[in-house]
Amino acid sequence: MRKSVWIFLLVVCVGSLGLIGYYFAKPYLDDRAQRNASDAGSAKYRLQIGVDNWIGYFPLCSREMRKRMRGADFALRCVDDKADYPARMQALKKGKLDFAVATVDSFILNAAPEGFPGSIVAVIDESRGGDAIVAQKARIESLEALKKAEDIKIAYTPQSPSEHLIKSVSVHFYIPFLRSKKNWRKETDGSPAALKMLSDAKVEAAVLWEPDVSRALKDKRFVKILGTDDTSKLIVDVLVASRETLLDKPEVVRILLSNYFRVLKYYRENPEQLEKEVVEETGLDADNVKSMLDGVRWFSLTENARQWFGVSSGLSSGQEGLIDTIDSTVDILRGAGDFRDNPLPDRDPYRLQNRSFVKSMYEVGISSGFGASSAAQAEVSLEKAFPALSKSQWDALSEVGTLKIRPITFQSGTAQLQLDGKRELDKAAANLKHYPNFRVVVRGHTALRGDKEANRVLSQERAEAVVRYMQVTYNIDSNRLYAKGYGSSKPLPKKAGESSRSYNYRLPRVELYLVAEEF
Repeated sequence: MRKSVWIFLLVVCVGSLGLIGYYFAKPYLDDRAQRNASDAGSAKYRLQIGVDNWIGYFPLCSREMRKRMRGADFALRCVDDKADYPARMQALKKGKLDFAVATVDSFILNAAPEGFPGSIVAVIDESRGGDAIVAQKARIESLEALKKAEDIKIAYTPQSPSEHLIKSVSVHFYIPFLRSKKNWRKETDGSPAALKMLSDAKVEAAVLWEPDVSRALKDKRFVKILGTDDTSKLIVDVLVASRETLLDKPEVVRILLSNYFRVLKYYRENPEQLEKEVVEETGLDADNVKSMLDGVRWFSLTENARQWFGVSSGLSSGQEGLIDTIDSTVDILRGAGDFRDNPLPDRDPYRLQNRSFVKSMYEVGISSGFGASSAAQAEVSLEKAFPALSKSQWDALSEVGTLKIRPITFQSGTAQLQLDGKRELDKAAANLKHYPNFRVVVRGHTALRGDKEANRVLSQERAEAVVRYMQVTYNIDSNRLYAKGYGSSKPLPKKAGESSRSYNYRLPRVELYLVAEEF
């Protein structure tokens, strides 16, 4: 064959391959061009979070969250993998996901084979009634009856909170047959399928989640033998950041979490908006959506810091709820036969969490930016501006702790501060510099003697006198201080062997309570 023919054929082949490549690449190129020509092209970073359709993850993937992230030039995409937890952890390891959500048990189960490719940076929610074991009342009316049951079948969804609830019951209440691989197991593809099997009498019990729990209990044939409304720190959902994101892009974690906690606050203050958006998103009716939302307990920044990550406020120590949950989950998984030994790196639960982001936001302030030093914050903390709050908003603030002060003295029967009282307030102001993000409720109290209403008025006037002194002397923002007089309605407990005279001397007092806004 002549050389020119070979060249011609080669050109034809290359051209054909080019046309084929262009044909398949054109949709991608068109999409990329369209994106770059729109606001979507301005996003400086694209975030992918592995999720499923559990209602607890809704705020994280909501329109409100995407809008706030877009305002920070981040494009947020939630990837629903239909609860394929092994694939989710593999994607996290390979860098295909920046974040992933999971229950603590599913994280341990599925991240262990991947070498735990990420760390928990926030606790999202806890199931509080969202999951339950429901049974035929005629066959199994209680957990005790479940222990004695023979030849029964239970429908549940594998690799889900349903399975973990079964495992927990088997270990905590010692129900050996639930730990076996016998034919009691009827695996289903989701809660609706499990409910159908129960309704059709193909099983004696089923592990369901909302809204199927509420649907089942409307049928008088069925009874709830255990729900997560009766448990604590058992089924806990967490947000996991990939190792790469934590090490190379920590600012991404900070931005995501700060916006997420703001979104939670928005929905907490606008519950009707949350319900409306869930109805639109899921297509369920309002009653079913309400049942779903009632079965979830979301955790704010303050709760993450104090209840889950053990962050101290400086006035009192926090609780390490996440460490407790990890330890107890490992015990359950080992008891259920998932692991022969503790699967955690060095058997250390702290290897699974990274509390630095929550700690930073809680201590420095979610609205104060990131990276400001504690010293710099302390310098300006007394004159820091705070937005105004209504009475109901003040009442909704969470209590952090009481500033330790000696009794603030007044002239008898008056609200006129004495010199000793002013000196104590000076000390309190010096301590307050270290807590720049907390508001202060000044609570006034009187002794038990005298007219109750007159006592209330006097205690209110004394609390207001303290507020005025702090404002005038230290230029503390008036929106940061709130005076509340209780009169004689909240007396201190009497000490053992304490004389009445000594007791009555302790009762008139003014207390400075630090309170925090729940982001």
